[in-house]
Amino acid sequence: MKKIKIGFLPLYIKLYDDCGSGAVGRPRLEPFYERLAGEFEARGFEVVRNAFCRIKPEFEAAVAKFEAEAVDCIVTWHAAYSPSLECVDALSGTKLPIVILDTTETYDFSPAQNPAEISFCHGIHGVMDMCSLLRQHEKAFAICAGHIEHSDIMDRAAGFVRAAKAAFSLEGSRAGSIGGCFDGMGDFLISDERLLSRFGVTAVYPDKGEIEALRESVTDEEAEAEMKLDSELFYEIEPVDKEAHKLTVKNCLALRKWIEKDRLDAFTVNFRKIGGESGINAMPFIEACKALARGTGYAGEGDILTASLVGALLKAYDGATFAEIFCPDWKNDSLLISHMGEYNLNLAKSKPGIKKIKFIFADDAEDPVVSYGCYRPGKAVFINLFRTTDDYKLFISPIEMLDVPTDVFEQRVRGWFRPAIPVPAFLEALSHAGATHHSAIIYDASAEEMEYFAALCGLETVIVR
Repeated sequence: MKKIKIGFLPLYIKLYDDCGSGAVGRPRLEPFYERLAGEFEARGFEVVRNAFCRIKPEFEAAVAKFEAEAVDCIVTWHAAYSPSLECVDALSGTKLPIVILDTTETYDFSPAQNPAEISFCHGIHGVMDMCSLLRQHEKAFAICAGHIEHSDIMDRAAGFVRAAKAAFSLEGSRAGSIGGCFDGMGDFLISDERLLSRFGVTAVYPDKGEIEALRESVTDEEAEAEMKLDSELFYEIEPVDKEAHKLTVKNCLALRKWIEKDRLDAFTVNFRKIGGESGINAMPFIEACKALARGTGYAGEGDILTASLVGALLKAYDGATFAEIFCPDWKNDSLLISHMGEYNLNLAKSKPGIKKIKFIFADDAEDPVVSYGCYRPGKAVFINLFRTTDDYKLFISPIEMLDVPTDVFEQRVRGWFRPAIPVPAFLEALSHAGATHHSAIIYDASAEEMEYFAALCGLETVIVR
């Protein structure tokens, strides 16, 4: 994954420099700014620094610099009070998302504290001033407050930055479709025109004969090298037929070549259309798994909308995946997620298996080799992008992916999660909202991050906690 780039903007007030108090404050505040920048770098971000900004031209220059350097997000920090009218035009006028870091160096501000510490720790009312103006200008922002050492403020800020990166990765992305949408499925159906006008995503289709030509271009050497990699990545659930494996790999590599050639951020395959004019004669389940692990979005059954959503999320979250609720476990208050053979390999709790399966869903299709694995345990967020009468909304709910020490589902993609509310109420909430049957799960994210993601995408939310 390419490093996410932050434009780190420190706010100050010219009055302090003019009256001489800046000579006292800056020697402590500037090193603290550098410390904060280092905290972001320690979390894997690239940080573009800037001098303290005080007046409108300085803010305009800083934002222009961040835009020129193509940062993914602006993070602000108030070193002191800073009048909001100096910064608000530059911040509300940029398309770049805003995350506000509200923190100070001093931890204890009890009555026993030295009053001189006020000079280094009073940026909070500048934050309030600026946020009030950003609201008035209808500029979405995320804010996290707390002490750098005694709270999770830096981790929360990092999460909001990732959410911003994901949101701004959706517009301008390219999603491929092989076979169009599954006949009769209407919940996630979207026209190419609406996909582009509402989300900025371009739908891409292979030319007639293109995939077949790419498949035929795959050499035996390329296929055998990929099979060797598979032998290291997977164990054999049962002895795998080598010819079926090679056939599957050639289809997978053809799909990979198409993704690379057309610079796709996401794709979907309608398994009912395998064979014939699709150019794929064995369903490339394994490539869907590998593509998700590489950071390319995917959803099944021709669902280009959810595929695009997952593709954007993967630009910022390694732990994002396409998911589908399959069965309720009423007894243990959990839900099984599964699919035919598509999941993010990065999320498998142990080495996945492979086997050849009988493929009965398309007349001209050959039997493919498929990978199966179990999702690892962890905190995650369940989201669902769905259509309403006039627009789209995002369903958001924190979940816990459960630890599964043993199971008898070796020949299935599987994982179990416990929602934030009892399973019956959770399922009712999904359907009352109008959610589709295709969703996404994001490990190591928070509901608040996804709320910010939704705000940046102009989506209303349905939140279940």
